[in-house]
Amino acid sequence: MTSQPNTPKKVVVLCGSPRRNGNSRRLADALCEGASEAGHETELIHIPDYVDGMLRDCKECRKADGHCAIDDRFEEMFFEKMLPADAWVYATPLYWYGVSGIFKNMLDRTFCCMSAGHPECERVIRDFMHKKCAVLMSAEENNLPSRLGVLAHMEELCRYLRHDFVGFVVGVGNSRGDTLEDPSNPVGEAHALGRRLFEVRETNYTIDSERPKKVWSEGPSYPVTWR
Repeated sequence: MTSQPNTPKKVVVLCGSPRRNGNSRRLADALCEGASEAGHETELIHIPDYVDGMLRDCKECRKADGHCAIDDRFEEMFFEKMLPADAWVYATPLYWYGVSGIFKNMLDRTFCCMSAGHPECERVIRDFMHKKCAVLMSAEENNLPSRLGVLAHMEELCRYLRHDFVGFVVGVGNSRGDTLEDPSNPVGEAHALGRRLFEVRETNYTIDSERPKKVWSEGPSYPVTWR
């Protein structure tokens, strides 16, 4: 996870919308196009294809061998696609000023695999950390406070997982295709973020951090919030 920025990486884009051709999906497609142009391997995952059941009480639900007993494809997605990736990009519509229920359900289900009762929990925790992370969101409202809940959620999640949160693109729209008409060009921003996903540094300083004298001459660095 720590190789040079120009080394080809694997990017998994997790789409948390029930629609396959909605606005957040269009942003996801654009990011995949940009990342592919930069030489990275990309895979776009429609979360409802893999995640059906909601998280239950693992102490009562878990199989005898410790694996999840919910009869869907979550563990296939998690172990075969998510953990090996170098970057996770989350695409979600804004639902009730938060991420979609589909998206949140996927996040909740990861707990089963990292908890001590799972036979591969140590590997899961090791491979969970040190990934690039970005968020693509479609929202009908364009006011800044409407998106702050999602931003705060994802920043705290990345802090906990030791992920580098390197981009947040919001497209304003409701009907299918609206984000293409957004004059701030979120589709273009998503494409550009995909191209430089592994060039972006998260510069989250504390008072005792070692800091360069100059921001731009020490290597690529871009703001976490793009719009």
